[in-house]
Amino acid sequence: MRILIQLLLVVALIGCNSAPKKQEVSVFQPNQDKKLLVSQYYIGVDDQVQVNVWKSPDLSISVPVRPDGIISVPLIGEVVAGGRTPVEVADEITEKLSHFIRDPQVSVILVELRSHEFLSRVRVTGAVRNPISINFRQGMTVLDAVLEAGGLNEFASANSSKLFRKVDGKVEKYDVDLFDILNDGKMKTNFEMQPGDILSVPERVF
Repeated sequence: MRILIQLLLVVALIGCNSAPKKQEVSVFQPNQDKKLLVSQYYIGVDDQVQVNVWKSPDLSISVPVRPDGIISVPLIGEVVAGGRTPVEVADEITEKLSHFIRDPQVSVILVELRSHEFLSRVRVTGAVRNPISINFRQGMTVLDAVLEAGGLNEFASANSSKLFRKVDGKVEKYDVDLFDILNDGKMKTNFEMQPGDILSVPERVF
C-alpha cells in the first residue's frame, strides 16, 4: 500500500511538470509608438513648429523653420531646429529660458511636416469614394482619414479594413473595424494615424 501511494505521488508530480505553461501575450496597439515616432523625427526646413511655454503665452509661437534651419524664439532669439528632434529643440529652449524665467516648461510640437512631404503622408486606398494621399496632421484618426477620402463606397467590406504602419523597419498590420466606427460609434479601433500610415479598405466578396 505504501509503495502504491508513492507511485501515485510520482505520477501526479510528472503530470504537473509536463503541463503546458501559460504563454504571456503582448498586445501592441498602433498608438503606442506615437511618442517614439515624434521623438525620432528630425525637423527639416519649412516644417511648421509650435513652441509652447507653460503659463507664458507671450513666449509661445508657431513658426516655419527658415531655410537656414533656424527659428526665432521670443526673449532668447535664434535656435537651431533643422536636423534636430523636437525633444532636443525643447531642451535647448528650456535651458536658455531658465536664465530669464524660473523653471520654464517647454514643449515643441510639429504642426506640419513639410520637409518630408511624402514620408509624412497618410494614404487611404481601396473601397472608398476617393482614394487619396494627404498630409499628416497631428491628432488625425482613422475616421478623419476616411472622411477625407469621401467615405466608403457601396462595395466596401468595412470591418475587414487594415492599417499598415512601419515600426522598427518592419510593416505591422492592424485590424480596423470601420463599420463599427461609422455606424455604431464604437471607437476602439479608431486609431490615431501616424506619418506614412496606409489605411486599406477591401471590397466585399460576392
